[in-house]
Amino acid sequence: MAGYRKLGRTSSQRKALIRSQVTSLLYHGKIRTTEARAKEIRKVAEGLIAMAVREKDNFDTVTVTAKVPRKDDKGKRVKEEKNGRKVTVYDEVQKEIKKDQPSRLHARRQMLKVLYGVTEVPSTPAGRKKNTKSVDLPAKLFDEIAPKYVSRNGGYTRIVKIGQRKGDGAMEVLLELV
Repeated sequence: MAGYRKLGRTSSQRKALIRSQVTSLLYHGKIRTTEARAKEIRKVAEGLIAMAVREKDNFDTVTVTAKVPRKDDKGKRVKEEKNGRKVTVYDEVQKEIKKDQPSRLHARRQMLKVLYGVTEVPSTPAGRKKNTKSVDLPAKLFDEIAPKYVSRNGGYTRIVKIGQRKGDGAMEVLLELV
């Protein structure tokens, strides 16, 4: 007997389906899918959350000096003239950043192997690509999701049966983070 469900797809399609649904589950907190898919997605999602819980505190805080362009009241870069050329003016700023320890970096890379990139698009249309920002899902796992489950030993997701789907009669469920 196989250790996983084939879901009626080739291996590449199945992996893509699971990756996309796990990404959606972690980004939105819940998804609606069939029961067989939910059971497969649950395995992968719980593994990622367990990894995040293990590695959530493995980082060092480091202070670095960064050059940041000076901006005027309208948000545009301030330029001054040097040797007949306009040059942007930079200020030096002290920033505290999180530097991952090797085990956390490895965990982050393992997560990135599974998760797809998510781009957040604002609800108000201000142009096609304007105001979109990329979401760092591993950071969300470490900073938001993992602290909720520190005292919990597994069982990070819940499957709630909704009923049968109208078209093909497949059992639909709601897969959500507890």
